[in-house]
Amino acid sequence: MGADRPRLLAVTVLTSMDQKSIREVGIGGPPKSRVLKLAKLAQSTGVDGVVASVQEAKAIRKLCGREFLIATPGVRPKDHDAKQDDQARTATPREAIKAGADFVIVGRPILAAADPRGAAQEIVDEIASAK
Repeated sequence: MGADRPRLLAVTVLTSMDQKSIREVGIGGPPKSRVLKLAKLAQSTGVDGVVASVQEAKAIRKLCGREFLIATPGVRPKDHDAKQDDQARTATPREAIKAGADFVIVGRPILAAADPRGAAQEIVDEIASAK
């Protein structure tokens, strides 16, 4: 990034939350509309970017521009069994990059793998093939 300072990212809606759980905590409307509103609010306050699901990344990029950073959690390799974790809104590394993510956040698929280094390399390779 060529930056000489830390970058500040705001969290929008957790990827572990689906529309039902969002409603249960008192937030109305579909996740995408909430995320876009929060991203624009974050940008207006000078935040460098947001943490948001891949499902909203393309719309955030369109709304906030290319310089606004997007980090996407809930990233899972295509062969990962998503039923074994708490993420409600997931995508593959390839989908994340194609949607406009600047950074992908991957935890359990690497940490829980029999070969963590190999799992991380597969993700890196998938990201490289998406560019």
